[in-house]
Amino acid sequence: MAEQNNAANSQGTRAPAALITGASRGIGKALAIGLAGLGYDIALADLDSCQTGLRDVEQQITAKGQTGRAYTVDVSRKSQVVAMIERASADFGQIDLLVNNAGILKRALLEDLDEHDWDQHFDVNVKGVFLMCQAITPYMKKRRAGRIVNVASIAARGGAVEQGHYASTKGAVVSLTRVLAKELGPFGITVNAICPGIILTEMGRNNLGDDAAVRHWETTTALRRLGQPEDLVGAVYFFASPHADFITGQALNVDGGIRFN
Repeated sequence: MAEQNNAANSQGTRAPAALITGASRGIGKALAIGLAGLGYDIALADLDSCQTGLRDVEQQITAKGQTGRAYTVDVSRKSQVVAMIERASADFGQIDLLVNNAGILKRALLEDLDEHDWDQHFDVNVKGVFLMCQAITPYMKKRRAGRIVNVASIAARGGAVEQGHYASTKGAVVSLTRVLAKELGPFGITVNAICPGIILTEMGRNNLGDDAAVRHWETTTALRRLGQPEDLVGAVYFFASPHADFITGQALNVDGGIRFN
């Protein structure tokens, strides 16, 4: 609670505002609701086809006493990204925290991977992060303050069969995080990433395939369980908090102990 009050007080009388992409379900939904519970107002961004999910998350944020507003955007389209960030910045006064969470994964062996699917993964998972960061940067530089947290993956650390294209995009996100940290550090802006392990979202369960696969992967973690979307809230909140003022350019594994750096 002390961190929550400090965050609010540092912004004056208003609550700090976070903009989260891919916020209609899964990790994005959990981050939105979790950060709202910690005192953040939330700008929720996702595709037009996800409006029903966005409205549901918006209502849950409102029920926590915070402001939630939904915006539709394709993060791979620059004009839509720029317009959405302009609207959200005006609606909330400013965006203090950007969480780039939107992403896709369609499993395929690299030898069988369709060129369109390769391009689509890079358009959403990498270009989307680039465009969102590029669009928010002028607002944060003007204030000489801001936090960016990119959602990468432990796939960036080593990859997995049928995920070569996905692992490549998440490796790129980690590299973008490091370069942005160097470029934006002089303006008081920190840029970090989290690398989730196997998280039991709808996408995560679909990629595991069956209960036997879940049990197998549970035995690979030091904590002997797989992650829930809510397990990621603390890491993002830490990077956004005053406790992380001197941390930038880092990629933190949040995986229950699958990989050790």
